[in-house]
Amino acid sequence: MADKTYRFATVEDVPLILKFIKDLAHFEHLEGEVSATPELLTEWLFDRKVADVIFALDSNENEVGFALFFYNFSTFLGKGGIYLEDLFVIPEYRKLGYGKFLLHSLAQIALSRNCGRLELACLDWNTNAINFYTKLGCKVMDDWTTYRFSGESLMNLANV
Repeated sequence: MADKTYRFATVEDVPLILKFIKDLAHFEHLEGEVSATPELLTEWLFDRKVADVIFALDSNENEVGFALFFYNFSTFLGKGGIYLEDLFVIPEYRKLGYGKFLLHSLAQIALSRNCGRLELACLDWNTNAINFYTKLGCKVMDDWTTYRFSGESLMNLANV
């Protein structure tokens, strides 16, 4: 992995971040779910600073993949962790080690920040990603189910 590098995104990268988000949504057949705009990404990623983005770079320093992550907290460990929200490598760079490099880099970031773990979610149908993560030693948390309040259900809960 010594031939691969990454860099943190800057506010000037917001259009590129949005492009990666839309490309990921297309891959996951979720294009209709994307409501992110450059303004929202600027506000939340750079003004409020609630998440970070790193880009994997090829040998010409072109951005070929991205990872968006943020802190979570483990009460049992008593320390923070990193939650990987999105990881995407453009198709022509897949199977060249960029996904593994991004995860490796996130693990290094987590350890350098004294985090206790690195967590992520994966769609059940994405067997390539599931095999990739488990091959790297990622433990499947099949005794946990993710629940989500959003949109109308979030509004209804807030109005209880």
